[in-house]
Amino acid sequence: MYKNLSQYVERLRTEGELLEVNVEVSPELEIAEIIDRQSKVEGGGKALLFKNTGTDFPLLANMMGSSRRMAMSLGLNSLDELPRAVANILDTLKKPRKSFADKLKVLPFLGQASRWFPRHSSGRGECQSVIYRGDEVDLSMLPILKTWAFDGGRFVTLPLVHTVDLESGARNVGMYRMQVFDKCTTGMHWHVHKTGARHYEQYKRAGKRMPVTVCIGGDPAYTYAATAPLPDGIDEYLLAGFLRKKPVKLVRCLTNELEVPSDCDFVIEGYVDPSEAKVVEGPFGDHTGFYSLPDLYPKFHITAITHRRDAVFPATLVGVPPMEDRYIAEASELIFGEPIKAVIAPEVVSLTMPWQGVAHNLAIVAIKKSYTEQGLKVASALWGAGQMSFCKYIAVTDAERGDVAEEQIKAFLLGQSELEVDVTLGKGIADVLDHAGEDIGRGGKICIDATSERRVKMRVVPVFDSGVEQLSDDDKLWILLANSDPSRDIVVEQSIVKIDARSKELEKRDFPNIVTMDDVTIELVDSRWAEYGIGEFLKSPSLKYKHLISGEAVRNNNIK
Repeated sequence: MYKNLSQYVERLRTEGELLEVNVEVSPELEIAEIIDRQSKVEGGGKALLFKNTGTDFPLLANMMGSSRRMAMSLGLNSLDELPRAVANILDTLKKPRKSFADKLKVLPFLGQASRWFPRHSSGRGECQSVIYRGDEVDLSMLPILKTWAFDGGRFVTLPLVHTVDLESGARNVGMYRMQVFDKCTTGMHWHVHKTGARHYEQYKRAGKRMPVTVCIGGDPAYTYAATAPLPDGIDEYLLAGFLRKKPVKLVRCLTNELEVPSDCDFVIEGYVDPSEAKVVEGPFGDHTGFYSLPDLYPKFHITAITHRRDAVFPATLVGVPPMEDRYIAEASELIFGEPIKAVIAPEVVSLTMPWQGVAHNLAIVAIKKSYTEQGLKVASALWGAGQMSFCKYIAVTDAERGDVAEEQIKAFLLGQSELEVDVTLGKGIADVLDHAGEDIGRGGKICIDATSERRVKMRVVPVFDSGVEQLSDDDKLWILLANSDPSRDIVVEQSIVKIDARSKELEKRDFPNIVTMDDVTIELVDSRWAEYGIGEFLKSPSLKYKHLISGEAVRNNNIK
């Protein structure tokens, strides 16, 4: 694996996976527009290294933005190695061991597994080579991006946020965006369903200040582990150790008692005071392809910033899919599909989450059918399983029959073909970033069961806003899944399934706009493209969606 992020950059360069921009570019929108154009190239384009950011640090983007780079970031030749490795572990642990001799055979595996656990080290780490404390702290020293025109400000987009359970001491490393408010404070975007929010509530009840430390960079396996849908209480650095095949070396922070990887590029130490009123954070152009709107979140106070001497600042851009997060989600699908099959629903043969569903709007599950209503049972089990509980649309197919595949489900949802299915509607938990529900965190569910004995031939009739018909089928499916709430927007009438995928006026919340770049930035990047030295001119992806923008965005942002 990689000793640091600079080593990974060198690997990208050697493998022809890196484009380098030597001229000065601005972290205020310009870099984001360049990233968007490159990440929309078929297959994810290339990683980008911006060497002159107006700060002392280069910025790396799109570093995991293809299947190949996602595998490279985890030290693999192919992502297909992930499910095999996880399956081998599960088979070893599940295998019956009748004799004492059989039990001894598992010892070599246990010895290997013990090397995945993080190690604690005394003294300072490489991440603490340069130190700023107190009045020296200034976030403007970092090339933090403003990514979209209507964002509330600049956001740290790849933070590894460290907190601990006040009762058990268990560490959590999550990825929660951080809006910069001033030189020493940011927002802390802890959704109510996330572990960081649970820890915050513990400290609030105890009347204690909450230590928080944020790492940026280091071995890319750390960044991936922070995004992974691990069960609460499982250390993300154990997963990173498994992926690296060696332990993560931890050192203690300088101004709080948390521990962080010694080889991270940047460490931002501080605290959240639960007695302090929450502050307005957002809006932010999110991975759903729509803006997440302003809301109240805790404020993070910074007490120290430290970094490596050769530090590289990594960032990601999210927005209209597909983007880098597509490939990160692909890795999680491969890793965590095996435990789902082993523990939650053993009849599952395959589980895919097409990128048009932005990781939580659509899952397609193939099962080995053996009894009645098994498809609905599997969907219900998945809706009770961690982050799968956020999924709005679940389609279940019969793996052995093999007559319904992913493309058939997509075509059915877009009204392009009929399908024999049974449809069940319900309600449940929803991702906070799902904008279609009447309430934040609550929304509808639909199971499209192509295995049921009660299935009948049905056709979907989707209804879109004017102008959507100009878009590709991929874009239409993305908009349909994002803009519809099954409990309100789906009506089943005999053999017809009507889906209302239009923008709506909701009673309790605003319906957001699609994320697009402003015209001034698009024209700037157009005019400077040859200076960047990164190949053939690429048009702005935002141009496809301008005609769908409405309201304040048109008046305030020069949208044509």
